[in-house]
Amino acid sequence: MKSVPRWKDPAMGLFRIIAVFEGFTTLALFLVAMPMKYIWDNDSLIRSTGMIHGYAFLAYIIGMIVVLPGLRTGVMGWLRTFLFSLFPFGTFINETWLHRQHLAVKANLTPAA
Repeated sequence: MKSVPRWKDPAMGLFRIIAVFEGFTTLALFLVAMPMKYIWDNDSLIRSTGMIHGYAFLAYIIGMIVVLPGLRTGVMGWLRTFLFSLFPFGTFINETWLHRQHLAVKANLTPAA
C-alpha cells in the first residue's frame, strides 16, 4: 500500500494563484490607487485596494506555512519566499522558482536552492 504523499498538487496550485494575485494587488496599489491619491487627490481606491492587498498578503503567508514544508526548501527557501513577497514584482519572480521546486519534488529529486 502506498503512503499518502506529504505534498499535494492542489495546495501548490492554489499557492501559486495566491502569489500571482498578491503581486497584482501590489501593482494595483502602486500603479492605480496611490497615483490617484497623490496626483489627483482622489483617495477613493486606497481603502478598498489596500484591504484587498492585505488579505492577499495574509493568504500568501498562510499559503507559505501550508506549502513550503512539502517542498523541502529549508530556511533559505522560507526566507526567499517571504522576502520576495515584500517587494513589488517579487512574487512574480519567485513563482518561477516555486514551480521548479514543485517539479523537482514531483520527480523525487532534491530541489536546488
